Amino acid sequence: MEFGLDTFGDVTTGPGGQLKPQAEVLRDILAEAELADRVGIDFIGIGEHHRDDFAVSAPEIVMAAIAARTKRIRVGTAVTVLSTDDPVRVFERFSTLHALSNGRAELILGRGSFTESFPLFGYELKDYETLFEEKLELFTMLLRQDKVSWAGTTRTGLKGVTVYPRPESEMPVLIGVGGSPESVLRAVRHDLPMTLAIIGGAPSRFRPFVELYKEACEQMGHKVRPLGVHSPGHVARTDAEAKERYWPGHKAIYTRLGRERGWPPVTEADFEREISHGSLYLGSPETVAKKMAATIKVLGVERFDMKYSAGTLPHEAMMDSIK
Repeated sequence: MEFGLDTFGDVTTGPGGQLKPQAEVLRDILAEAELADRVGIDFIGIGEHHRDDFAVSAPEIVMAAIAARTKRIRVGTAVTVLSTDDPVRVFERFSTLHALSNGRAELILGRGSFTESFPLFGYELKDYETLFEEKLELFTMLLRQDKVSWAGTTRTGLKGVTVYPRPESEMPVLIGVGGSPESVLRAVRHDLPMTLAIIGGAPSRFRPFVELYKEACEQMGHKVRPLGVHSPGHVARTDAEAKERYWPGHKAIYTRLGRERGWPPVTEADFEREISHGSLYLGSPETVAKKMAATIKVLGVERFDMKYSAGTLPHEAMMDSIK
């Protein structure tokens, strides 16, 4: 098993309860990553967003700073929104990071659960599917071929182009899957491992996607790669302490998202139900470990990444959770 931590750089509260400046949140992430490296976490993932409640809009720069201050932890994205980025530039940035970190860079590609990057970078939401499919095709070619020729509708084509620097060792690339059969089959078609973003509901409902992935790999003659799970959580000394610390930040972020997306207000009953029967890994180390083990067993995965940031949850609480 491998164990990772993910953060979106959620804007947190300071000692007086006020929201911290985004610049301070970014510096806090470095301290969290350094601690994760010291205590033996395998991976830290940095999410990409372009809005005021998340501080990270340029994850590769944050990852480079982490790589320079750590020794062994792998650094990656959770996720890189490939639809609104350029595959050539993504490849260049990550192959550079891979070299500077001595092979510790890891890329998780996805479409993201937010859409603010589309108007920001001049893309149309009506092209949502085409953008990701074409850019993923180009990126996998850049990853595997020294000279690339490609043509599509979303950017200028390439003819016999080599993109530098070339990775000196294998650069891990995964697909973040939110739970559609089409996304699973896309990962198989491009011969990439996948990680399941399970942010609510019973983890067991994702078992069919794991089975589909394995069956499709068999049919296409591809090796079945190790699979992973990404879910939110928080660890404290006791179950009660974990709930008390986590609830305010959880409520804050879901209240805001509810207003934006038309969801009903989140209640403490919803919160408790997600802890007991859903995909919120909250409690003492023993409680969280048992729940993780149950998910690992039912899904047959080899990696668990916990999204340890949660809305306004303070930096100090996240540091304690990492410990």
